[in-house]
Amino acid sequence: MPLLVVIGYVWPEPASSAAGSRMLSLVQLFQAQGWRVCFASAAEPGPHRVDLPAIGVSEQRIALNCDSFDQWLKDVNPQAVLFDRFMLEEQFGWRVAASCPDALRLLDMEDLHALRQARHDAVKAGDALVAKEVAVERLNNELALREIAAIYRCDLTLVISDYEMQLLQQHYRVPSELLCYCPFWHAAVVPAVPAFAERTHFISIGNFRHAPNWQAVLWLKQQLWPQIRKALPQAELHIYGAYPPPKATALHNARDGFLVKGWAADAVAVMQQARLCLAPLQFGAGLKGKLLEAMQCGTPSVTTSIGAEGMQAGTGWGGAIADTAEAFCQAAVALYQDETPWLAAQQQGYQILQQRFGAEQASRVWQQLAPLLNASAEQTSARRQRNFTGLMLQSHAYRSSHYMGLWITAKNKVLT
Repeated sequence: MPLLVVIGYVWPEPASSAAGSRMLSLVQLFQAQGWRVCFASAAEPGPHRVDLPAIGVSEQRIALNCDSFDQWLKDVNPQAVLFDRFMLEEQFGWRVAASCPDALRLLDMEDLHALRQARHDAVKAGDALVAKEVAVERLNNELALREIAAIYRCDLTLVISDYEMQLLQQHYRVPSELLCYCPFWHAAVVPAVPAFAERTHFISIGNFRHAPNWQAVLWLKQQLWPQIRKALPQAELHIYGAYPPPKATALHNARDGFLVKGWAADAVAVMQQARLCLAPLQFGAGLKGKLLEAMQCGTPSVTTSIGAEGMQAGTGWGGAIADTAEAFCQAAVALYQDETPWLAAQQQGYQILQQRFGAEQASRVWQQLAPLLNASAEQTSARRQRNFTGLMLQSHAYRSSHYMGLWITAKNKVLT
C-alpha cells in the first residue's frame, strides 16, 4: 500500500476548528483510496486532539531543525507528502525534496494566509468595516511572497475556496495546473433537528486562537449584541470556542445575556438548539466551518460578505448577509422573530449543502490527484521541469535552508 506522510502544523482537533475537520477529511480521502497515512508533527498534542491510531493513522513526533527527520523520512519512504499550511513547507520542504526526491509534494493551504492578513491590515487601518476587497499593495505583502513561493515549490496545492482559486490565478498569476479546488465535502444534514418553536437564543462559535473569531466576539460585545438585546430582551447569546483566554471569559455577563461558554464538547448539539447563528466576521479567508455546520443543523445564520465568501449558491444564503452593524442587527432580529423567513433560510442552507458540499466533491478532488499520484518518476520529473519558477525557488530554498539547518544542528549539539 502506498504511504502518505502528513506534516501537520498542529495535531488535528476536528471538534475545535474547521482546519481540524478538513485535515481529517483529507486523511480519510487517502485511506478510502487504499493509502496508508502517517501524521507527523513537531507540535505539542492538544487536549482535544483526535485519536488518530483509532482510525488507522500512525503518528510520528518530529523535531524542527533536526537531521533525524531526514533519516526517518528516508526509512519510511513515502510516495507523497502533504504539508499542512505553507509554513510547514518552508520548514520541511527542502528536507523532503532532498531525502525523498520522487515523493509527490502536496500543499494544503487551509486558507490564503496572505489574503487574511491583507484584510486584517485594512480593517486595522480603517479602510473598511468589512474589507472584502483590498488594495493591490496590501495583497502583495510579506506572507504572499512566502506563500506563493511555497505553492510553486510543490507539485499541487489544495485550495479551499473558489474565490481564492480566482485570486491566485488572476492576481498572483499562479498556473492553474499547480492548483486544485478542494472545498469541504460530504456535509450531511443532521436528521430530525428541532423546529423553530423548539429553539431559543443565539449562538456564536469559533476557536478563540483564530484572530477573525476574536474580532467577531469583540464586535458582538461592543456594538451588535446591545442592539439585538434591546429588541429581544429575553434572548441570550451563547458564545462557544476552544481555548478561550482570560480576556474572553472576562466578557461574560449573564445580566446582559452575553454568555461565554468556552469549548463545546458537542458542537452539533449546541448548534441545533440555537435559533440563529451569528458570525460577524470583519476579515478572514477560506471557508467558515461554523457556517457549514449551522447549515447542517438547520440553523440559519447572519454573517458578512467575508463570512459567506466561497459558500453561496448563486446569490442565495441560508440566512442573511450584512456588512454594517445596523443591517446585521436588523436581519438577526427579523429572522429570530419570524418563522416564515426562518424556514426559507433553513431550506436555502440545505440547498447550498447539496449543491456545493456534497460527497461528489471528494471524487472530483481525487480525479485531479490520482494522475499525479500514479505518475512515474519520469513523468513527475517532466512536470517539475515545466515549472521553472518552482525549480528556481526550490534551489534557493535548499541553499539557504540547508546551511541554516546545518548551523542550527551544530549549535544545538554544542548546547547539549
